[in-house]
Amino acid sequence: MTDRDHTTVTDARGPVNTGPGDQYVIYATTDRLIRRRAESLRISRDDRLHLADRFVPPARYRIAADLLEEPGSVVLVNGRPGSGRRAAAIMLLHRFGEDRNVDEEGVRVEELPVTGKDRDAGSDGDEVPPGRGDRFLLDLSGITDEAEYGEARRRLARHRTQVQEAGAHMVVVLPWAVRHDHPPELAQHTVTLGRPRGLAVLTRYLRMEGMQFRAADLASTDLQRLCDQSAVRELVRLAGLVRDAHDSGRFGDGFSAWLGQALHAVTNRADEVQRQVAAVRDTPERALFLAAALFEEMHADIVYAAWQRLMAAVRHEEEATSELGRTDFGARLKVLGIGRDADGRLRFERLAYADAVRTYFWANFPGVRDDLRDWIDTSSELRGLTTDERVDVVVRFCERSLAAGRPDHLFDLAARWADRAPGAQCDPRAVAALELGLGHERLGGWFRRRMYEYVRSSALSDGLARVLTVVCRRSLAATHPDQAVVRLRYLAVRETEASQEAKEALLELASRDRRLYRLLIDRLRPGAGRDTNRGNPHLDLLTALLGSDRAPDPPRWPDLFLGWEAVFAQPPTELWHPLAGSWLSAVADDGTREMALEVMVGATHGRAAALHRLYVIAYDWAGPTPSASRAAVANRFWQHIDHARYARTPVTEQSGAGPRTMEEAR
Repeated sequence: MTDRDHTTVTDARGPVNTGPGDQYVIYATTDRLIRRRAESLRISRDDRLHLADRFVPPARYRIAADLLEEPGSVVLVNGRPGSGRRAAAIMLLHRFGEDRNVDEEGVRVEELPVTGKDRDAGSDGDEVPPGRGDRFLLDLSGITDEAEYGEARRRLARHRTQVQEAGAHMVVVLPWAVRHDHPPELAQHTVTLGRPRGLAVLTRYLRMEGMQFRAADLASTDLQRLCDQSAVRELVRLAGLVRDAHDSGRFGDGFSAWLGQALHAVTNRADEVQRQVAAVRDTPERALFLAAALFEEMHADIVYAAWQRLMAAVRHEEEATSELGRTDFGARLKVLGIGRDADGRLRFERLAYADAVRTYFWANFPGVRDDLRDWIDTSSELRGLTTDERVDVVVRFCERSLAAGRPDHLFDLAARWADRAPGAQCDPRAVAALELGLGHERLGGWFRRRMYEYVRSSALSDGLARVLTVVCRRSLAATHPDQAVVRLRYLAVRETEASQEAKEALLELASRDRRLYRLLIDRLRPGAGRDTNRGNPHLDLLTALLGSDRAPDPPRWPDLFLGWEAVFAQPPTELWHPLAGSWLSAVADDGTREMALEVMVGATHGRAAALHRLYVIAYDWAGPTPSASRAAVANRFWQHIDHARYARTPVTEQSGAGPRTMEEAR
């Protein structure tokens, strides 16, 4: 359920914000379109704040909040579908942190995978254990099968143990469909939430949409019935439709008129579309009906071209007569209730009708879904479409394909568009399709697994690699940062033209999060199951990660020690020079980082070859006529090196040995 610039969380949905980052050739308006429509599992602070402004606490919410107080607490919330239970769970985690100001760097607020299949191989077999104060959501509300719930219960038990031992906090949304099978041992930690007052929810969302109204405007019997009986997400949708009616300027000039149109759209559209499709039995008219629904608000000439391509896609041949002998385009539009504005753009005459048409066709004509995929493939490239419009069409198609359970259509199209992108460009349609898929509540795990399979494949094209890099950076990093690190690492070590973009994205992601920084160090060290030999791209990545410009501030010396230890255990390479030089410069600029000198030397474990190379690097860094600050840093570094060298040398070899000189370093 969306507003102009944000997506919010309702019962079975979550908000999305694709986030900042390099856009390559992706236009800013593409990001706006995705934010408006995508549903995501993301529970970032910005999105939690957005939901908090609109949230109406349900009955017994305070009881659940009190149970979450203690470190290591696990609270299970139950409730009927449509009661806003997921939103309540997210707010429990958010307001726990808000009240205590514990949303500082390093504290995780994340959603846990429901099953082992959802966790997918993308975590490389490891899960980052929870830390004290971390907050987790485990949403089991979509489970309807007892066997699946049995597996989920075993994972719940494991997560609960980890959370308790770490002093973290977890909220679990229980599945209503198998409520008779809830674990009895957790009954004392379970709270059955009521449904928030529907009118209060609608009022809050209307006010956040900027709508001005009186209490009397919400007093109709139909509206009261809707508020009492509908799912919370439908009330959120209703508020959004009121805003749409206001913004369109086509449905009156007062709140009552806008609300009336929105109510009609929510309650009657499906039946209206069904009756109209039943009355229009000719293939050309039905094809035009669907083409106009996908390309609504675009120029009539574009809709006409898309209509012709759709008839070709479904293999319909027009009658032999010339076009001048057929019913004209305008007359066909009029029969279907489609208007043409003065600027030539087509719009349905009724609010939210195009969305209802799309929903009807995907639900009731499953045999043409493959044809529709191929149609969108080429029709989204029609001459005259802007970037915004191309992405808009793709988003509309993707929403329906996801609802129909066809995630493969999205990935297939993304791969096609990515492979056809010229040069180093990144097709915004491909990015839009994958971001929508990743953000889908039920199918997001499918997309994460498919992405993992592709990044490990030798057949991955550069075009798709660029798209996957952007999607990891913008979307996956916000919802599943650990998995984004894994996928970007595979992309970064491919040694192709696209790998540099992945490398930059990976280093940027890891360097701004202490936990991810340590995670990537662990993945790149030899102990992670690979050799960091000379020329190995993993060693290149590790060395770049350990530079002073990538380290967290303040640095975490134990993490740096582990990384430097892995690098200095290898034969000296040219990679050592920029790594050690960056830290010598950092110490010269900031004396609080002097610990780097001792830690670097310690990471060599006294190996003579490594110590000698560091000595030479420091000499080259200082220069033949070093400044006072550089000379001081170099001398302190050499002292650490000498101490390490002679501390490991037998006494008989130390006789007459003094500190090494700058000349010896040559």
